[in-house]
Amino acid sequence: MLLVLAVASCAMTGRGNGPEANNNKTSQKAMTTTTNTTDGCTHVLISTSLGDIEVALYNQTPKHRDNFVKLVGEGFYDGVLFHRVIKDFMIQTGDPKSRNAAPGDMLGAGDPGYTIEAEIVYPQCFHKRGALAAARTGDNVNPERRSSGSQFYIVTGRKMAPAMLEQMEQRMNDQRRQQVFDSLVAPRRKEVMKMRMAGDTAGLNKLQAELVELTEQEVAKNPVKFTEAQVEAYSTVGGAPHLDGQYTVFGEVTKGMDVVDKIECVETGRADRPTTDVKIISMKILK
Repeated sequence: MLLVLAVASCAMTGRGNGPEANNNKTSQKAMTTTTNTTDGCTHVLISTSLGDIEVALYNQTPKHRDNFVKLVGEGFYDGVLFHRVIKDFMIQTGDPKSRNAAPGDMLGAGDPGYTIEAEIVYPQCFHKRGALAAARTGDNVNPERRSSGSQFYIVTGRKMAPAMLEQMEQRMNDQRRQQVFDSLVAPRRKEVMKMRMAGDTAGLNKLQAELVELTEQEVAKNPVKFTEAQVEAYSTVGGAPHLDGQYTVFGEVTKGMDVVDKIECVETGRADRPTTDVKIISMKILK
């Protein structure tokens, strides 16, 4: 990957809360497997207009677990729509503004008025099929990757062959290199601009070489490398590995993935909103 000095650093863009889709899609309908224990977890029943889904909330993410339980107890999710549905990727809900939304309304920016500190327990909690994760705004406005106070998504995803996962590892490491490199360039923008204006090619090349070396040192400390559990899950039941390490995964579906599949297959319109409303009727704590 070629890292080149630029006056401005790159930044993620996006609208509202939510994960970014991967454009490469293939269909898969396997059941989820458990790679993170759900023993002793709190279970929640999500009753939707298309059927019931049961989820377990991980104890490794207590802030998200406790917030979810609080909102369920308050009836916060009752009547809320699944406002963003992307086949072979995920279904998303939790925007309180969707409760009485008119057809065609743009949704995805609503929340209870607060965010939650990130609890990214990676690689133990990852985006396998059936994973329950918190939506959030993009890194450009949310560098701490704090989660939405209410919006969440359930992963459907797709299966990927081990060779495809290796290619994804490479792309993710390249993306990390670019992010690190841009962060090193940012405080030196004036210096870079001055050398460009002066035509100081030698100085620019020297600075670039120094920053590339620092970038490689930083990336080498924590390179992207899928675990055996991830490779098994992503190659057998599927998921969304490109989201790993970026969003808080705080639970998983234990029953009702067939209902999740029904929701992900509904017809959608602008901004991936279902053309016929799919809503959460109620939620309740099971244990």
